[in-house]
Amino acid sequence: MPKPPDALASMVHRVLWQEQAPPSPDRRGGELPDAADVVVVGGGYTGVAAARELARGGASVVLLEAEGLGFGASTRNGGIVHPGYKLSAQALIKRYGEDLARDLYQESLSACAMVGQLIADEAIDAEWVASGHLELAWSPDHAGGLGEEREAVERLGGSARVIARSDLAEEIGSNVYYGGLAIEGGGGLHPARYFAGLVAAAERAGARLHEGVRVRRLRPQADGRTLVETDRGGVLARNVVVGTNGYTDGAVPALRRRIIPIGSYIIATEPLPEELARSLSPRGRVFFDTKNFLYYWRLTADRRLAFGGRASFIPTSVDRTAPILLRGMLEVYPQLAGVRIEYAWGGNVGFTFDRMPHAGQLAGVTYAMGYCGSGIALATYLGTKVGAWLGGAPAPALTRLGFPLVPAPYEGRPWFLPLAGEWYRLKDRLAARSRGS
Repeated sequence: MPKPPDALASMVHRVLWQEQAPPSPDRRGGELPDAADVVVVGGGYTGVAAARELARGGASVVLLEAEGLGFGASTRNGGIVHPGYKLSAQALIKRYGEDLARDLYQESLSACAMVGQLIADEAIDAEWVASGHLELAWSPDHAGGLGEEREAVERLGGSARVIARSDLAEEIGSNVYYGGLAIEGGGGLHPARYFAGLVAAAERAGARLHEGVRVRRLRPQADGRTLVETDRGGVLARNVVVGTNGYTDGAVPALRRRIIPIGSYIIATEPLPEELARSLSPRGRVFFDTKNFLYYWRLTADRRLAFGGRASFIPTSVDRTAPILLRGMLEVYPQLAGVRIEYAWGGNVGFTFDRMPHAGQLAGVTYAMGYCGSGIALATYLGTKVGAWLGGAPAPALTRLGFPLVPAPYEGRPWFLPLAGEWYRLKDRLAARSRGS
């Protein structure tokens, strides 16, 4: 489908959410303490949630972020909060057995509930809409499995409803999909405003947050503590929490060998007329589809359409991905032809070999990461839960999963992604045959 020639003319390479975030004080250059009960490495949802929980429990907490707080996915994501994982409910049961699968799925529901409760408790202006999400079948073959997935979700304690293709007009202003699965428990929010509220809550609890401090190495000490070496000196810590997800570097090599950074990209339209916006999502749901190179999207509070996707598995750029996403948006919503794209951006998503998030203890640190594109709720939840775990609370169910290495010579540069991308692209093409396209 040809794009309007001027649709991208006014696009800027900036993150919509960051442009709309409240002002943030400069936390660079502050004096680092010699020691702390806990040093948290990574200033995204995971790290800030852990710092908040630990500080609320009375620990002295120092958080170190190499860039600015929220630099990575925490202020670059699509704002979609949903229960479940990259694996389907059916796949969870097949892989882990029904008991563990139920515990895992219940944690994802608890994660969504935690986001809503935290927004209420901390009075965060996050534009939170608890509308649920709709998973859309890209092909007739995909639609055929929706009923079995609904049954699996309900076996694990969730709530889901199959939407027939003939009824999709009540849910979405598009006729390109072959059915959907509506799942309750999640919704949409403004990622950067939510993050700003989480940061403020952590500081109110007493956590000390530092920007522009890169952790270089962790050195175990004879007394059981760890010396956290940074480019600005060292901090002795009784415990270290790592929550760097898609930006994990060599400070903890054992974690870097388990995290695969994959680029994800988003475009955002100009504000849409109210009637047009309402027609795109009549129930205010958030959306993603069943392709491997999936699209995900939602309407914002100021009636923009934020439309994202895995446009490429090879290194690429915003300039290359924005036209791809524009074509995808117009394929889903041809009525948006002529609408201007005002923002385009990208960032890293942290994937794992088994496509599951992980939390636990390894190489002398406590970690939570690998959210595979579902990090708002899970990062908030796991950051909070590992903080509570260090304070003596039970470990989250996700700590019961082994955290597999990437089975290839790998030190953080995913040289194999182009091969994986071609495989997933082939699967999408085969699915497209049943669409008659």
